[in-house]
Amino acid sequence: MRCPYCGSLDDKVMESRTMANGECIRRRRECNSCGYRFTSYERTEEKPFMVIKRNGRRQPFDHSKLAKGVERAFEKRSVATGTIENLVNEIEDTAIISCKTAREISTTSLGELILDRLYKIDKVAYIRFASAYKHFETLEEFLTEIKNAEDKKHE
Repeated sequence: MRCPYCGSLDDKVMESRTMANGECIRRRRECNSCGYRFTSYERTEEKPFMVIKRNGRRQPFDHSKLAKGVERAFEKRSVATGTIENLVNEIEDTAIISCKTAREISTTSLGELILDRLYKIDKVAYIRFASAYKHFETLEEFLTEIKNAEDKKHE
């Protein structure tokens, strides 16, 4: 490890600690040339989790994008912030676990996963998200989705 003070590559590890539930190792180091102490972090490099868009493009999964969409669905609804955060984390975890080997998920599968979770918590948030996700263009599409939600409730 290069010393940030003098640039020497000769150092020794003074202390190592596991952090972030074993996902990271923090090492305190001391340069053997100048005595400067510094910290380094080691993380495993994983293949990023990807989302396959409708047009076939792939892009890295973005937690903040998921959170923004779910938060927008719950706007002005009486649902605790903690519940929303837990929901977003649960959706992300489920998506990653369900596609562990491929490390990618289609927007269709992700959208259905979100809708399923929203339906169980708040029907209005479900309809809001569905209207944006399914790109409703007519009142009939909107009403059909509401009827489908009502039919689910009676199953």
